[in-house]
Amino acid sequence: MEKMNDPEIYQDTEAFRDSIATVDKQGKRIWLYPKKPKGKFTNYRTYVSWVLLAILFGMPWIKVNGDPLLLFNVIDRKFIILGFYFGPQDLYLLGVAMVTFMIFIALFTVVYGRLFCGWVCPQTIFMENVYRKIEYFIEGDSNAQRRLNKAPWTAKKYFKKITKHAIFFLIAVVIANTFLSYIIGIEEVQKIITEPVTRHLTGFIMMVIFSLLFYGVFAWMREQVCVTICPYGRMQSVLLDENSIVVTYDYLRGEPRGKIKRKKSLKKENPLVNIQQQVAAPAEETPPSASPVKLGDCIDCKMCVHVCPTGIDIRNGTQLECVNCTACIDACDEIMVKVNRPTGLIRYDSEMGIREGKKKLFTTRVIAYSVVLIGLMGLMGFLLANRGNVDVLLLKAPGTLYQEVAGDKIRNVYNYQIHNKTARIYDVDLRVKDGWGTITFVGNPPKTIKHGNTKGVLFLDYPVGQLKSRTTELEIEVLLNDQVIEVVYTNFLGTSTNRK
Repeated sequence: MEKMNDPEIYQDTEAFRDSIATVDKQGKRIWLYPKKPKGKFTNYRTYVSWVLLAILFGMPWIKVNGDPLLLFNVIDRKFIILGFYFGPQDLYLLGVAMVTFMIFIALFTVVYGRLFCGWVCPQTIFMENVYRKIEYFIEGDSNAQRRLNKAPWTAKKYFKKITKHAIFFLIAVVIANTFLSYIIGIEEVQKIITEPVTRHLTGFIMMVIFSLLFYGVFAWMREQVCVTICPYGRMQSVLLDENSIVVTYDYLRGEPRGKIKRKKSLKKENPLVNIQQQVAAPAEETPPSASPVKLGDCIDCKMCVHVCPTGIDIRNGTQLECVNCTACIDACDEIMVKVNRPTGLIRYDSEMGIREGKKKLFTTRVIAYSVVLIGLMGLMGFLLANRGNVDVLLLKAPGTLYQEVAGDKIRNVYNYQIHNKTARIYDVDLRVKDGWGTITFVGNPPKTIKHGNTKGVLFLDYPVGQLKSRTTELEIEVLLNDQVIEVVYTNFLGTSTNRK
């Protein structure tokens, strides 16, 4: 901040906070050409991405009792998570699970920042470890890509561009099919692919739309998804504090930054010395009188900027565009080794760790989030433990009145629905708990169906002498294979005063 003529007015000189790195002053997009990163963190992320990609593409093929391990069929309101089926009746469980997941995300972000984005997020994994690597292989590193895009259209350029985008689209088709398999199942996706289009027109249209969507995201939108679309980046801004572990620059050690000066004798003896030798050369000893300011470890090489996939300068502090991909850590460590200085100028650390040299993970916020998360996980466990295999809904048939039947009994007509949450088939029976009423099914006694509803009609007869009021609440026991598993309640209409 600089003080202006008016003592009450200050001018903000931190211009880097005025706009995002991918948009120029005219509001046009700046196309990024990040340099290919290399280093231990890049290798670790590559290994993690291989595992996660194997899980993503392999999960739809894994079956448990004939059902997929994961299925999120929002069209038919059918969800299978790790082999457990959840239907419309379990909406409350999905609600609790969503809240629990959001609290977990908040807690994770408070402690570790945007670590999820750099290591686990599908957008980053596909962009940096699939699409970007294909681009490096076909078009070369960042400088080669710039030259190719600026060059006139030749046969070589046409070949590279067409090949790259053809591969991009084929991968997008594979991703789209995989994505659909989590919604409608791998068998339905196979039918869409192998059978005539006219038999699965809606599914084919969905497949084309998803393929074009993924192609547009990874071929054109790229970092804009993380910078301007993804809401998680905005959450990061309000969840991070000075104790959050993020990719950060050690400004105390690195500032003031400055270039390393070369000895004149080195330049005269070998003017063609390569860049690595120049960087590794020791700094020129300067008399204290000529240079009173001692420079920090940052040599202002801007390698951390060149490798950043979102185009930011990490030395300007934590920014919403940063996805914690660690590319800047590897680039900086490589330079520090070349200039014989300690690595870790850019590292995983917190503002508190940089400023005071100590970390504090268990803050009040972390403890509060942890308590809420543990409570929600306990609630979720309790609800799952007490979740039955079968739900029975018993409702009086609309538009019907009670009837008088032989034997001094009153009859009510009910509709029933039996929702089976498992893959097993059960014989279901219903009986009145007090033993006075009699239940008669219309048609055959019900059997459950796999992950579905069994519907039907039944008659419930009850002795007139046992009815004390116009509406009597009855307890109906639900029996699966002759074992009581649930009790449902219903109202029975009719009293003894109704008889003539």
